[in-house]
Amino acid sequence: MKPTNPDNPKTREIILINITGKDRPGLTAALTHILATYHVDILDIGQAVIHDFLSLGILIEIPAEHKTSAILKDLLFAAHKVGMAIRFAPIDADAYEEWASHQGRERRIITLLGRKLTAAPLAKVAAAIAAHGLNIDVITRLSGRISLNHPALHPTACVQFSVSGKLADPTTLRSQLVNISQETGIDISFHVDDIYRHNRRLVVFDMDSTLIQGEVIDELAQIAGAGAPVAQITQSAMRGEIDFKESLTRRTAFLKGLDEKVLAEVAQNLRLTEGAGRIIRTLKRLGYKIGIISGGFDYFGRYLQNQLGLDFVFANSLEIREGKVTGKITGAIIDGPRKADILKTIATVENIRLEQTIAVGDGANDLPMISIAGLGVAFHAKPRVKANAQQVISTVGLDGLLYLMGISEREIRQT
Repeated sequence: MKPTNPDNPKTREIILINITGKDRPGLTAALTHILATYHVDILDIGQAVIHDFLSLGILIEIPAEHKTSAILKDLLFAAHKVGMAIRFAPIDADAYEEWASHQGRERRIITLLGRKLTAAPLAKVAAAIAAHGLNIDVITRLSGRISLNHPALHPTACVQFSVSGKLADPTTLRSQLVNISQETGIDISFHVDDIYRHNRRLVVFDMDSTLIQGEVIDELAQIAGAGAPVAQITQSAMRGEIDFKESLTRRTAFLKGLDEKVLAEVAQNLRLTEGAGRIIRTLKRLGYKIGIISGGFDYFGRYLQNQLGLDFVFANSLEIREGKVTGKITGAIIDGPRKADILKTIATVENIRLEQTIAVGDGANDLPMISIAGLGVAFHAKPRVKANAQQVISTVGLDGLLYLMGISEREIRQT
């Protein structure tokens, strides 16, 4: 074999090494020790372990002063000694340079989230990715390992694809992923992998039907004997069929004369959405600012703030005089556009960019803040909201958001 000339790319020897077999401590150390002995340059390295089975790849450049055969012989002997399979593939220098030049190209994250994952959605998503000329670089399981004997211990399954390549038609791919989601019952998130994805700092939640189960105003109306007409208006408003301000004014009027004691009783019986407590605890330990921006009533928002240790609450003020609800709202009504303005203001006060914010809601009045947040999520939302939101959670609890943020089960348990 001819000696290489480091000044001539055509004579450089680049070798891709693939090692597979049963994992055990010290394997990587033993193999890289051999490479170190020959002063080999490591151009790339990656490793994955699935059920104690190792797959290790190392891309190396052979130094000009050493013979390739000697290095490969030592590696082959070391791998055989520990029962590992090893393969070598020469890489053309020009092909390597072409590959290296792509390291700055745009990447996207595709997340599959559900109660459980089967092969069908994975196959459909992988096929859609390939059809658009994208390459899957990394596949990561974010959820915990599933026990077959005790599946309820991990009620959520999540896999994340990191894909690269030039995407000519993002709208079509997104549409295809939405169709796959509908066909398979799996939530599929699709967004650009940028620096802000790893640097979120503020999370805001809608309250009713997002952070808590149900709509408080419907429950109050039921007690006031006006459950049916108020529930009908609520559903119409959440679907975006009537103006939110108008709907809130009409619904609140039905509460006139309700005793303030009723509000306290309802507050004490609020039921958090599945996963709400877990995500709040996790985000607090990670140092996030967390709050409520709601078209509901601040009486209940403040109660949740005290219970959960939230940083702020913005909601509508229900007028109470002499211990009775008057049926009116005091101050400006917080509707959809107002929610977005509040999010912008909080971001300014906290000195962060909107790209570093997360907004979660279920109704049409949440769309404005969902659309401007760095990560906007429609949670168990109405059809119109799901159709217009970039990210959707429909199959799991609110803590599924942690996976969309790229936080693994292992990391959650460490917080």
